[in-house]
Amino acid sequence: MSRIGRMPIAIPAGVTVTIAENNKVTVKGPKGTLERELPTEMEIKEEDGHIVVARPNDLKKMKSLHGLTRTLINNMVVGVSQGYEKVLEINGVGYRAAKQGKKLTLNLGYSHPVEMIDPEGLETVLEGQNKITVKGIDKEKVGQYAAEIRSKRSPEPYKGKGIKYANETIRRKVGKTGKK
Repeated sequence: MSRIGRMPIAIPAGVTVTIAENNKVTVKGPKGTLERELPTEMEIKEEDGHIVVARPNDLKKMKSLHGLTRTLINNMVVGVSQGYEKVLEINGVGYRAAKQGKKLTLNLGYSHPVEMIDPEGLETVLEGQNKITVKGIDKEKVGQYAAEIRSKRSPEPYKGKGIKYANETIRRKVGKTGKK
């Protein structure tokens, strides 16, 4: 049995989960609504305040879908009840971020400022000029947008300049030494 797949998902107060045909799961909560079509092979049931995912047989594909389906539903439940956020830090002399409405403007040492518009359902919050927090209810979208911001200037290994995740450590390299 899949260790993750067989764990029941507790439904917190204020969250409703609807399972329609073709395993279309809709999760409504205080922060919003998420909807997703999950693999039809999996059996998703609601039993006394918990959601249980079961698989039809022990084929390799079914085993992998079992854990995936359970995790996707759990991410939706956590997203509508608590939400997700990723924190990015900007390091480097003259590197900074500014926010106007839904537009995020990044000065990253290029000849032009990099402008990004917040996607639907996500918001970016600035703390000072060098800390960006991406918030939303969809874990996948939050992670993707944070990765897109980071890709505008990913950290380099010599001075550590660039945009990095707050919990990320950059492997530093020693620079070249002069002739003797």
